Amino acid sequence: MKNLLIAAAVLMLAACAKTPDVDYDKSVDFSNYKTFAWLPQATLANAGNYQISPLMEQRVREAVNTQLQAQGMSLVDLSAADVLLNYHASVDTKIDVDTFNVGYGASWNYWGMGYNTQTTTREYDVGTLVLDVVDRASNKLVWRGAREGRLQKKQSPAERNEAVKDAVATILSGFPPEKLAK
Repeated sequence: MKNLLIAAAVLMLAACAKTPDVDYDKSVDFSNYKTFAWLPQATLANAGNYQISPLMEQRVREAVNTQLQAQGMSLVDLSAADVLLNYHASVDTKIDVDTFNVGYGASWNYWGMGYNTQTTTREYDVGTLVLDVVDRASNKLVWRGAREGRLQKKQSPAERNEAVKDAVATILSGFPPEKLAK
């Protein structure tokens, strides 16, 4: 029974990981948006972090371009775009703390009760990728999508590409917002 509960919890967490975290202006008709362009400068918080680099910026832009073009939108010049795109990327260090209590009791040659507590701590990096969609005519933010995840170290360039593609696909699975209702 315990293993069944653990398996169910893991499946629920995996399902949640593919749900985009989105916010948008409900008064906007997203079906009017057919073209997009990138704002000149992406915002890179923690730009000195190893995980955030011009190579990562290139991966993000290529993944977003590919995803939006697959959805029928066209990449155009800044002055002709319906919407403008920007992204924010950051890396934060978090701490994971686990405490285990181990109880013990009688054995064949010893009688006693007690327990031992063991605490372990681990640091890990969490990356956040936020994609903003701005209506060019009004210059207002109309949609924002985000994904947060634990970063893996020592990845090959191909593994990094796949991780970015997966994150972008998850984020853009909620764009346009009508896709969320399906």
